[in-house]
Amino acid sequence: MPDDFNTERETQIPTNMRLLLVLEEIAKAGKPLRPMQLSDMLGLPKPTIHRLLQTAETEGFLQRDLDGRSYGPGPRLRQIAVHTMSSERLRTGRLAILKAVAEEIGETCNLAVPDREGMTYLDRVETKWPLRIQLPIGTQVPFHCTASGKMYLSTLRDRTLETVLTSKPLEQVTEKTITAPRALRFELADTRARGYSQDDEEFMSGMTAIAVPINDSAGRLMATLSVHAPEQRHSLADLITFLPALKAAAQKLSVLHAS
Repeated sequence: MPDDFNTERETQIPTNMRLLLVLEEIAKAGKPLRPMQLSDMLGLPKPTIHRLLQTAETEGFLQRDLDGRSYGPGPRLRQIAVHTMSSERLRTGRLAILKAVAEEIGETCNLAVPDREGMTYLDRVETKWPLRIQLPIGTQVPFHCTASGKMYLSTLRDRTLETVLTSKPLEQVTEKTITAPRALRFELADTRARGYSQDDEEFMSGMTAIAVPINDSAGRLMATLSVHAPEQRHSLADLITFLPALKAAAQKLSVLHAS
């Protein structure tokens, strides 16, 4: 009877929709899923789920998690997400919000998304000051020593965070870069508690930055909104006074991407 029931449910899902539904469930979950979980969610037999996962992994849409049994978004699926966020309608609205907050603050504002090896700048609006720090769209920056990266790290599950912090030595980028995993864990705990992250000349000497999260409709981090400036123009304490404007803009960006 259970086999007949599974067969009946399987026939209700068109063949050309099954892989798309698997990708959708993994994207919605926000964490790697095991084949059994997907089988229960979609009502498809485990052999069918395993075939779909194998195809998606081979083609780069999914990749196995560290446990070797669960699956999360692969590079091609992550690229689809970035391209979707870069669509003309979304980008027009997003740039309008970025320009407004950059003009209010008077400094460069950036929108960054997490990738496999670091944070990638998706959009930015430059300050009008002649003295500014150039980090073009498409630039990828480290997780551990940037405001956007630390904001992202603060949202990770403990096990995933532990892997990120200990799999290889944290690079000493400037004299102020935090390279001790224990010290960075404390910093990330503070970040979670206060709701924003900071970079006090940790990525680039003479540059300060803060970042706030842009969350999706489920409350998960989708991207970060940050502002950075030369330290001679704005100390870290100065940038923190801009938090209300940044948080208001981040909320508008969250609503834009949810609509």
